[in-house]
Amino acid sequence: MLPPSRTQQAKSKTQALLTKARVADEVALVGIRGYYRDTMGEVGKNDRGIYDDAIFLISPNAYATFNANTDPSVRRKGIAVLKPGVHRYRKGKHGLSKPGGGYPALRPATPGEQLPVTRDGEGDSMGTAINLHKGGYNTTSSLGCQTIHPTQWPAFVALVYSEMDRAGQKTIPYLLVEEPT
Repeated sequence: MLPPSRTQQAKSKTQALLTKARVADEVALVGIRGYYRDTMGEVGKNDRGIYDDAIFLISPNAYATFNANTDPSVRRKGIAVLKPGVHRYRKGKHGLSKPGGGYPALRPATPGEQLPVTRDGEGDSMGTAINLHKGGYNTTSSLGCQTIHPTQWPAFVALVYSEMDRAGQKTIPYLLVEEPT
């Protein structure tokens, strides 16, 4: 389910989140888990399986907002949930095992693509290939990945890739925070 409109947040508020987290890269992403927590799904709760989160791209030349999902689609023992914090991503492909070798997405830039996660029913650990990729229409298509609504994905990935190229960045920081601040 897509919210009725794109997320709305002042660029200054997004920049303040990056400054507080000491992110100084020219181009950055900010994810807010639970952005729509009181207007979508169950009130007072950040739901799974719906696009009730937001991801913002910020750079000197662009500021864009996207409806997103920062949670897994389901609750099941062992499912990974990316922990809040700053995570570095790089250009890469998602769905490498599919015919054609996948499509352009963002993959963790850390060694072994490991990122800190909390696993349902198991506690904290490291997750592998917690990508940022296109979600689905009937599901958010996430087993721990961060996903963008499919109608917004082409604009998102084109803008992120072009802004990274313009700034000469091989990686991009992704700051994930819980609920609006």
